[in-house]
Amino acid sequence: MTDTTSSGQNTPSEAGTNPGPAQGSDHFTQQLATAHRQVAIVRDEKRNLDRQLSSAGQQNQKLRTALEGARDQITRLKKALEHDLELPLSVATLIRTIPAGDSAGTKDLSADVVVSGRNVRCPVSPLVPQGALEPGRQILVDERSVVVSVLGYEPTGELATVREVVDAARVVTVGRSDEERVLRLSGALRKNPPQPGQTVTIDHRNGFALEIVNRTGMEELVLEEVPNVRYQDIGGLGEEIEQIQDAVELPFVHPELYRQHKLAPPKGILLYGPPGNGKTMIAKAVARSLAERAAEKSGRDQAKGYFLNIKGPELLDKFVGETERQIRQIFTRAREQAAAGIPVVVFFDEMDSLFRTRGSGLSSDVETTIVPQLLTEIDGVEKLDNVIIVGATNREDMIDPAVLRPGRLDVKIRIDRPDAEGARQIFALYLTPDLPLHQEEIISAGSREAAIEALIDDGVEAMYAQTDATRFLEITYKDGKRETLWFSDFVSGAVIRNIVDRAKKQAIKDLLTKQVRGITRQHVRNAVAQEFMEQQDLPDTSDPDDWARISGRRGDTIADLRIVMHRGPRPDDAVVTSATDDRTDS
Repeated sequence: MTDTTSSGQNTPSEAGTNPGPAQGSDHFTQQLATAHRQVAIVRDEKRNLDRQLSSAGQQNQKLRTALEGARDQITRLKKALEHDLELPLSVATLIRTIPAGDSAGTKDLSADVVVSGRNVRCPVSPLVPQGALEPGRQILVDERSVVVSVLGYEPTGELATVREVVDAARVVTVGRSDEERVLRLSGALRKNPPQPGQTVTIDHRNGFALEIVNRTGMEELVLEEVPNVRYQDIGGLGEEIEQIQDAVELPFVHPELYRQHKLAPPKGILLYGPPGNGKTMIAKAVARSLAERAAEKSGRDQAKGYFLNIKGPELLDKFVGETERQIRQIFTRAREQAAAGIPVVVFFDEMDSLFRTRGSGLSSDVETTIVPQLLTEIDGVEKLDNVIIVGATNREDMIDPAVLRPGRLDVKIRIDRPDAEGARQIFALYLTPDLPLHQEEIISAGSREAAIEALIDDGVEAMYAQTDATRFLEITYKDGKRETLWFSDFVSGAVIRNIVDRAKKQAIKDLLTKQVRGITRQHVRNAVAQEFMEQQDLPDTSDPDDWARISGRRGDTIADLRIVMHRGPRPDDAVVTSATDDRTDS
């Protein structure tokens, strides 16, 4: 018997649960459609979210703009409110600071200040930088007397001169009326202390010297370092320079010999004579030589000294007592530098303008106090060790005799006009072989050095020849006596230098216009002639003594004429005739 259930045929129920290929395709299609619908739904939701996000961003931007505007308005309102509620601050002057935990028992940093004329001790706000709290500065104090800010120094104030430095925090000053005061130094001056003689601004109310003021009018009183002038730079004054070295340098170099011989070194020298012959240069050379000698004695490599150049007319002041104060200041500064072993030369140029004979009637009565002030400084209790006074003048006869007596300006040296040999030496300082010379001059002389010698000889011969062309002035007296002044009677170092400068300028002009290079003897001769013509503008005076002084002559002829003038005719009876023309002035 056969089992039909195992025949391998499907039962109806099995046939229903296993769809065929057509049914499976429909099912996949349905699922895909469902997925498409879901994707479409998601896309719609994303679009809605994008629109919502864009709308939210716009609203956020509007809100940010509104918030920023509100914040700015709040800030303005806050500042206005603070300004309305701000209390006024007082300006005070800081005297000193008191550190925390000092003997006064303070716990925090405090300060002594002057507020409206009252001394007050105030706490200092922690926000104030302590490094800015310098004495003398202006500060701000609030209503609780707390230092809240630091300002600068008072930019204005009275002027005073520092006379003496007491210590690191105080100085002695003197005002225009010679009133002396002890003042505190501000913080700025404690870092850079002033020197005696300098001018400072002062705060009289609070007792402070605030800042240094550099005054142009006081530059002449400033100590000048070693001048760059040596004796070798001065020509035609060998004998005078030797006298100066004997008077000034020997006591400085060999003080023990002077002490053994109980000989006091001279306090000063007077250089007098006609203008333009090197008196100022000699004074500078003295300062240079003394500085070099001091360096040799002390073993220093560099010469150190000072040259105090005082121009007489510039020292005069219209205020009573001011010139005397400046003279005291000059010697105070000189003594301070000299105390350290540094030589100081105090040079009074145009000395006759300051220290004229008292009661002479040649000027106002200022010399009645100025002369005694100088004598006091020279003869005072304070020694003038390492200080040498050098005076220069063209009118030694106008200086008060008390200044010139022995013990003050002990040595008097006349700086006369150069003779022919001296003129050669001065020419050689300015006409040197390294200058551009005309080729014909070099060929005819044989060398550059010989050509320079020829130029110098021509210049000296042209100046010192006594011919009708070089006759300058005739002084004729009513008794028939005459004196002729030649061009050589008015030669000086300054004139020679000017002649050389003229020759050089002519050589430059020829090079530019004629393309001819180099200095020639003709240039030198032309320069002498031009200088001679300009010298005719000397002072127009009928006093033979004045002309003798202008010429600077010490010859027997002029001296005899002076003696005859004093014994015989008066100076106003003389007749002065220019030799360059026929005019005669009575």
